[in-house]
Amino acid sequence: MDENPKMAQVSTLSLHRLVSEFAGFGADALQKGRNNEYDNVRYRVFASTWNVGGVAPPDDLDLEDWLDTKTCNRYDIYVLGFQEMVPLNARNVLGPKNSSISSRWNQRIGDALNHTGRRREDEEAAPTHHEQKQFRCVTSKQMVGVFVSVWVRSGLRRHVRHLGVSSVGAGVLGRLGNKGAVSVRFFLHGTSFCFVCCHLASGSKDGDVMLRNFDAADILSRTRFRHRRTVAPDEELPTQILDHDRVVLLGDLNYRISMDDAEARLLVSANKWSTLLEKDELLLELGKGRRFKGWSEGLVTFSPTYKYHRNSDKFYWCIDSGATRQKQQRAPAWCDRVLWRGKGLKQIRYERCGGYRLSDHRPVRAVFEAVCEVPRAVDSFLEGFYA
Repeated sequence: MDENPKMAQVSTLSLHRLVSEFAGFGADALQKGRNNEYDNVRYRVFASTWNVGGVAPPDDLDLEDWLDTKTCNRYDIYVLGFQEMVPLNARNVLGPKNSSISSRWNQRIGDALNHTGRRREDEEAAPTHHEQKQFRCVTSKQMVGVFVSVWVRSGLRRHVRHLGVSSVGAGVLGRLGNKGAVSVRFFLHGTSFCFVCCHLASGSKDGDVMLRNFDAADILSRTRFRHRRTVAPDEELPTQILDHDRVVLLGDLNYRISMDDAEARLLVSANKWSTLLEKDELLLELGKGRRFKGWSEGLVTFSPTYKYHRNSDKFYWCIDSGATRQKQQRAPAWCDRVLWRGKGLKQIRYERCGGYRLSDHRPVRAVFEAVCEVPRAVDSFLEGFYA
């Protein structure tokens, strides 16, 4: 795991009691809501993005460090976004969906979250309590190489309502799924969440940043969530991404460093990340308030997430000539990012997971404290539970 100057902030996680379904609620998790009918409860949400480069998970791949599962009761919801779940070749883009690899990833995720192989002893000791702490996959969705998997604690599942997914292709011809986004939305108690997993246009040539901006705007405008017949007549559900209370956008956004490659390589060699970040395309866009007006990002204190030799910590420099030289000489960049918007979200962790060398990208994870509105009837039950 990368050394991070914000570790002092991250260490404060151990000082907080986490909010879980009835087992794990602390009295300090409850706050007064906006009216007499609701109170606010805080949950911990783990959101991460990883471009796996079309590589299937090896049988011995251990995801517990990435998912930070060593400390019990740390998180309540996991939202995991992948890009290039399968190689982006013509067969996968134009042919039938290949879900075998995404199923393998989901299996590995479930094993890591639920400590498969070590849980039998815990189940025998306290079966009911252990069952409450288990994680369940509430939804997953794949569009070519973009894949989203959402997991919640078993005890929290019954409070997750109005699950919906929506896919928008933005690749070849502006519609195919080699690029684009898969979005997942749900209500937790009375609060709506939307998570958008993106893979935007690649390239470091002049004008490519505008293609990424267009992809992002296109995804936000075209994504729609359909209403189900089970929705009560007097219940109004959001249909677009920005209609939701809490929104997180994550993925391989592909924004690069807006400077000469040779100069960028010198700065990388000297580990001068702050100087490089002054020319980071996404930070420049956020500062201008154009396509990402109203969005926030945590402080980037980690090293670039792209482009590495696989199974190595070395950037993909090339000293040999040849047809692939230009691609191999791409300057490192922070392609993999997590943004958010909406009141009631507080980011408390943002970092690169450097120990995973499966692809030419490194996974990036963020942890949020999310405030949810809970009906007073549930609030009263919780107070009695802890009395």
